[in-house]
Amino acid sequence: MRIIVAMILLLTVSSNVFSQQHKNEKITGKILNGDSKLPVEYATVIVTDVITGKTISGAVANNKGVFDINGLSAGRFKVIIDFIGYEKKIFDSVVLTNARPVYDLGTVYITSASKSLNEVVVISRAAIVENKIDRVVYNVANDVTSQGGVATDVLKKVPQVTVDVDGNVELQGNSNIRFLINGKPSSMFGNSLSDALASIPASQIKSIEAITSPEAKYDAQGTGGIINIILKDNKMQGVNGNISLAAGTRLENGSVNLNVRHNNFGMNFFFSGNAQLKSSTPYSQDRTSADSIAKTSTRLLQYGNSDFNRDAYQSGLGFDWNISKTDNLSGSVSLNQFNNRLDGLTYQQQLINRLTNASSDTLNSLRQSDTRNHINAVDWNLAYKKKFKKAGQELDVLYSASYGSPSSRFLQSQLYDGQTLPYAGTSSSNPGNDRQHNISIDYVHPVNNKLTIETGLKTIFHDLSNTADVHTYDKSTNSYLPDPTQSYDFNYRMNIYAGYLSATFSMLNFLDVVAGARYEYTNIQMHFAGTTVPSYSNLVPSIILSHKFNKGQSFKLAYTHRLERPDRELNPFLNLSDPYNISTGNPALKPEIGDNFELGYNKSFDNGGSIYVALIERINSNDIKPYTTFYPSFQIGDSLYKNVSVTNRVNIGSEYNTGLIITGSLPLTKALNIRENLMVFNRHVVNKLDGGNQTNGLNWRLNMNVTYQLPKNLVAEAFGEYRSSFNNIQGRQPKSISYTFAFRKQFWNKNASIGLTATNPFNKYINQLTTIHTANYTSTVLRQIPYRSFGISLTYKFGKLQFKKEKENDNNYLNNIPSI
Repeated sequence: MRIIVAMILLLTVSSNVFSQQHKNEKITGKILNGDSKLPVEYATVIVTDVITGKTISGAVANNKGVFDINGLSAGRFKVIIDFIGYEKKIFDSVVLTNARPVYDLGTVYITSASKSLNEVVVISRAAIVENKIDRVVYNVANDVTSQGGVATDVLKKVPQVTVDVDGNVELQGNSNIRFLINGKPSSMFGNSLSDALASIPASQIKSIEAITSPEAKYDAQGTGGIINIILKDNKMQGVNGNISLAAGTRLENGSVNLNVRHNNFGMNFFFSGNAQLKSSTPYSQDRTSADSIAKTSTRLLQYGNSDFNRDAYQSGLGFDWNISKTDNLSGSVSLNQFNNRLDGLTYQQQLINRLTNASSDTLNSLRQSDTRNHINAVDWNLAYKKKFKKAGQELDVLYSASYGSPSSRFLQSQLYDGQTLPYAGTSSSNPGNDRQHNISIDYVHPVNNKLTIETGLKTIFHDLSNTADVHTYDKSTNSYLPDPTQSYDFNYRMNIYAGYLSATFSMLNFLDVVAGARYEYTNIQMHFAGTTVPSYSNLVPSIILSHKFNKGQSFKLAYTHRLERPDRELNPFLNLSDPYNISTGNPALKPEIGDNFELGYNKSFDNGGSIYVALIERINSNDIKPYTTFYPSFQIGDSLYKNVSVTNRVNIGSEYNTGLIITGSLPLTKALNIRENLMVFNRHVVNKLDGGNQTNGLNWRLNMNVTYQLPKNLVAEAFGEYRSSFNNIQGRQPKSISYTFAFRKQFWNKNASIGLTATNPFNKYINQLTTIHTANYTSTVLRQIPYRSFGISLTYKFGKLQFKKEKENDNNYLNNIPSI
C-alpha cells in the first residue's frame, strides 16, 4: 500500500504546484462535418497571436470532434481549424479577458475541399505509438521488423507489453489479459492463446490497443487489462486492397485484402494463411524426489527432442452501410482454423535408491509421444449505430457470436531397453465445443461540452463442453482398449448479466475525470461429478484523473477493479503425454480479483521526442498460479502411476506487483530514431497453500527499437528484447534475449515494397532453464528453443484511391517514417 499513499501525495503536491502556474483562459469548441454532421476526428486547431502572428498553442480534436486549448493568457487571438481534405476555417478575432476566461466557439462546421476525387492518392501517416488516457495504440503499418511475421511479433513492440519465447503475453507484468478481435471476443483464443496469435499475420493487422485502464463500459474480465487486435479495413470509394507474402526459415505466410465501396455501401474481404515450419527442440530434465513411506529417493533423467509445426488460415467478409447521415449498419463473418503437432522421442533413466538397505535399481526406457491440437472457429457480428442531432449523442446496438470446435488428442507409449512391445501407454481423444453469444446496448449523452454520460447493458452466454475418450495400452492384446474410469464428459455454462454507468467531466478547470462503475452478475452451471460452482456478483468501479499542461505535458492517476474468471482452466482433463509430469485442470478454481493503480506522466518534446513514466501497483487476491505437487503414487481410474508430478492452476493467495514503467521515443537526427520500453517490477507473493510462505523478487524487461531512414526509400531497423529471470512460488523462471534486424525498400511509387528480416542470426537456440523446488521434489528443465530465422516479405497495394487518416500532427518523427 506504500505506493498508493505515494500516488495520493504526489497527486496532491502536483495539483498544488501546477494549479499555482495554471492560467484559466482557454478556447473550446466542437468540429463537425458540414455535410454529414459527423465529428471530424483529429482536426488540427492552431491559436496565433493577432499582433505578433506567432503560434501560441494548438490542439487536436478527439474522436467526438471536441477540443480544449488550455493555459492561455488574456489577449486577442486568431484560431485556425484545418484538416486534410477540408476547407480551412479561420476565426480572426477571439478575445480572452479576466472577465471572460473561456471562449466557446460552439459547433464549427467545416466542408470538404472537393466534392469528387478521381484517381487521387492521398497519404498521411499515423504515429506508430499513440498514448491515450486509458490505452496505448500501436499502429502496425510502419513496423518494419514485423511485416513478415505474426501477431506475436507485433505484440513484442507494443509499449508495456512483453512476450516470451513461447508466445505467452503479459501486459504490465500480468498474463491475465482479455483478448479481442476488432473489439469483440473470439473462441479462436480458447484452445491456445499462443497458437491463435501465431495464426494472425502481421500484414493483416491495422493496429493493436493495449488498454491498461479499462473504463466501465468494458467487460471486467482480465486483471491484466485488455488487448484489442484491429484488423485492416478501408472505407474509401472504389476498389483497392493489398497483397502480402512472406517466406522464411521458420515462418511462411500470405494475406490479401480487398475493399469495394460505392457511395454509402462498402464491403471488405480478407484471406490469410501461415505456417510455422517443423523445428526440433532439444530438452532435458534432471529431477530428484523422496518417498518418506517407502524410504526411497529417486533420480529421473529425461532427454530427447520434440518436433513442432503449426499451420493456420483465416478468412472473412464484412460490410458497412450508411443508411442515412445518422444511421449505420455493419456486420462481418470470419472463419479461423489452426492446427499444431508435437512429436517427441525421450530417453528416460530412473535411479531408485533404497535408504533402508543401501541398494539401488536402474531402469532405462524410451517414450514416444504424438500430440495434436486443432480448432475451427466462426465469428460473426451485426452492429447498428444511431447518431442524433446533438453532436456526440449516439446509440450502439451490437450482437456478436463465436462458435469454436477445439479438439486435441495424444498418444504415448513407453518401452524398456531391449524390448519391442510397450510396457505402458495411453491415448486420448478430446473433442469439444466453445460457443459465445454477446448482446450489448450502449448510449452516450453529452449534457454539455464539459459533461458526457455513458450507460449500457450487456449479456454474455458462454457454453463450453469437452469429452475425454481415454484408452490405455493392454499388453495381452498389444492394443489400446477403452478405459471408462478415465473417460468423462465435461460441460460448463457461464451467463453474465452486466450494466454500467460512467461520466466524463471537468473538475475545477484542472482535472479531466472519467469515472464509472459496472455491475456484473455471473451465473455458472457445471456438470462434473463432485463439483459445484456458486454464482457470484461483482461491482467494478474505475476512475481516471488526468490533466493536460502546456507544451505537450499530461498527467494521469487511474484506478481499475478487475477480475479473472476461470473457464477452460476448470476442465479436469489429464494430459498424460508425459506420465512422469502430468498436467490437469482444476474445477474448484475461484475468480481472481485485481485492484490496479497507475500514476503516469507524459511529455512531448519540441524535437519530436516523447517520454511516458508511470508508477503502478497491482494487487491480486485469490491469485491464480500454476502449482506442482509430487506424488510417489498417483491413482487415475484403474491405473497407478509412480514417481509423478502433477501441475494445475490454483488460488494461491495474494500477489503484489510494484513497478516502474518508462517508455519513450528519441529522434537523435532527422533520420535516426530510438524507441525504448523499460518495465521494472518487484513481485511479492503470499502463498497461503504453503502456510503463508512469501516470495519476493525483482524482475525487469527492456526492449529497444532503432530505426534509420536511408536514401531512396530504404529503411533499416534493429529490435532487441531482454527479459530477466525471476522467482516464482516454487522456483525460478528463465531469462531470455532476442534480437531482430530488418530492411525494407519501397518502389513503384511506394505501392510495393520488399523486406528482409533476420532474428537471432548469431544464436541457433534460446536456452530456457526452469527450476521447481518443493518439500520432497526438485526439478531442473533445460529447453533449447530454435529461434534463429531469416525471411523475406513482399507487399503490394493496388487501387485508385488510398487514404490513411492522420491520427495526430505533433511534430513527432514517427509520423514521418515512410509508409511500408
